[in-house]
Amino acid sequence: MPVLPENLRRLLSPRHIAFIGGSDADFSARQCAAQFDGPVWGVNPRRETLGGVPCFSNVEDLPEAPDAVFLATPRMAATETVRKLSSIGAGGVACFTAGYGELGAAGQRAEAELVEAAGEMALVGPNCYGLVNYTNGALLWPFGAGNHRCHQGVALIMQSGMLPANMIMNDRSVPITHVISAGNQAVLAIEDYIDVLLDDPAVAAIGLYIEGIRNIQKFADAAIKAIIANKPIVVLKAGKSSLGSQISISHTGSLAGTDQAFQALFDQLGAIRVGSPVEMLETLKFLSVSGAPKGNKLAAFTCSGGDAALVADYCDRVGLDLSQPSDIAKKALVTLLPDIATAANPLDYTTPLWGNSEVMPEVFQTMVSDGYDVAVVIQDFPPPHIHADNSLYRNDAKSFIKACKALAVPAAVCSDLPENIDRESREIMIAGGVTPLQGVDTGLDAIVNACRYGMIRDQVLSGDQAPEFRILETPVKERAARVVDEWQGKQRLSAAGIEVPAGKSCSVDAIDKIIDDLQYPLVLKAVSTELPHKSEAGAVRVNLQNAEQLRSSLEVMRQSVALTAPAVVIEQFIVESMIEDVIAELMIGINTDPQFGQLLVIASGGVLVELVRDAKTLLLPTSDAQILNALQDLKCFKLLQGFRGKPATDIERVVRSIRALVDFAATHHRSLVEMDINPLMVTRDRCIAVDVMIRELDSQI
Repeated sequence: MPVLPENLRRLLSPRHIAFIGGSDADFSARQCAAQFDGPVWGVNPRRETLGGVPCFSNVEDLPEAPDAVFLATPRMAATETVRKLSSIGAGGVACFTAGYGELGAAGQRAEAELVEAAGEMALVGPNCYGLVNYTNGALLWPFGAGNHRCHQGVALIMQSGMLPANMIMNDRSVPITHVISAGNQAVLAIEDYIDVLLDDPAVAAIGLYIEGIRNIQKFADAAIKAIIANKPIVVLKAGKSSLGSQISISHTGSLAGTDQAFQALFDQLGAIRVGSPVEMLETLKFLSVSGAPKGNKLAAFTCSGGDAALVADYCDRVGLDLSQPSDIAKKALVTLLPDIATAANPLDYTTPLWGNSEVMPEVFQTMVSDGYDVAVVIQDFPPPHIHADNSLYRNDAKSFIKACKALAVPAAVCSDLPENIDRESREIMIAGGVTPLQGVDTGLDAIVNACRYGMIRDQVLSGDQAPEFRILETPVKERAARVVDEWQGKQRLSAAGIEVPAGKSCSVDAIDKIIDDLQYPLVLKAVSTELPHKSEAGAVRVNLQNAEQLRSSLEVMRQSVALTAPAVVIEQFIVESMIEDVIAELMIGINTDPQFGQLLVIASGGVLVELVRDAKTLLLPTSDAQILNALQDLKCFKLLQGFRGKPATDIERVVRSIRALVDFAATHHRSLVEMDINPLMVTRDRCIAVDVMIRELDSQI
């Protein structure tokens, strides 16, 4: 077994812990010693005790090599201390000490020395708050971390110090097993922690706050391991910048930014992306307590018509399926409900049944058993100063717990207002396997996230082979690249089995030789690598009905190009068949990035590509199922299905055409810089690459 991962396991689940430093180490040692069952030692040459535990003058004086160390010394002493710890065989260090890579060139040199000193020892940070293990009380943390234990729950790994500290303070009953503040990630990165924590049976889900990922491939491997183990990853990703300063002449480059690439990565690996710390906590809580539903068919219960309307509106907005109960279920519900209630979804069971411990379990079970994947009841619990007796409120919760537990359906009790579920009520629900969600909007978002994870996981694991994700090597964009002219590009695609319009390439002087052999209507295009977007230069003429229109368009085109791009000399033209009876236009683009590899962009095409920005990004390689899902997410998908009396196309044919383009890109991954097909015209029975832009390295690799 590699030494570094094994040392990380020692650090995360230590038998003994040493705290090195002054006041910060003193506080941390005192807090840890109050909970940790194993030996806790201090190291400080000027103290006899540290945090109330025995203190040694030097690292070499410790009784044995500690599994875990909290280091809070000045930077000048930290590196040498780390070197000594490595030499005696310590497991790992949480390095609270700052002043490294975050401070520029001098700090980066100091950080490199720290990494060298650590050797094979696990090092968290530097410039981090440390780590917490609530399963065994190992608190290597310089601030208050509480005094509880958790034996099953979520691990938080964060590229931040204050955010995990704030999450520790949450009043939402989120079961947290581990907290890691990653700091500068000089030795260990987010993906390293994920890989090791997935092996811990106490960890049911993982929450991440990230600003970037150091090793995409390693992260992908860990994410696949997580989805196989059914341990969801929930990500709060900061930053939505573009793909740096690369020069791109394609539409794809403007649509496939860094944030879109991260989103594609998360989508394809089954990681759940959230928009706020609160959404993260509620999602993690639902997944760790109730588990992931198999679908998104929701049974919702309220004791108020207003709540029912709010839930119905929000579910419609976020895509939760509030299918109505079957006729059989309705008949059964009518016999249980008061006359003023209607057997519907959401089900307002009305106040006459409120708190009825005899009837409500049957009401809940009758509804939920009607083929629903997940269930929620909306219920707020009054604080003592409003209503001292909340037994009727809890009766409904207990009835709901009983019904959902019998049916093994993931379920939640969700309050309208975040503060309206008290701790004792939350603990009753969690003990029964039902999640207390706080705030109806965020609560329903958490359910949506869990449903999406469950469905993506089923898709990822549906194949005969174990899932995998491998980034293809892509060209270095700093190298000189050239644009392939459209005619050559189309010939390459045609050779790869991708349909292009029937046409011919000829010089100006040769037009008269072929004009009598052409089938109208036609499209005329100038051929020039200096005009990647020909329409803007007037270098495209469409719907030419006869030879006279063709000749006149040729002259008008030459004049237009001379005005808009006087340096461009047009010598070649394409004359090709015009595609008619078009159902929809798509844009299919391939872009390359040194971190993510090849990116596939599928978008509404034609002139709307950047105006509407109706696009989905996938990382390559990808599956046909993922291509289909991306198509279905586009607004223009309705056109492909047949819209307002127009015919539908063969969706499988569209997927096959996109697959052929993806395969072409994969074949040329060492040289292809970017490629745009805009538009890919879709008719009832054809998919034709009408306009092609390919940019590649000057010399093939």
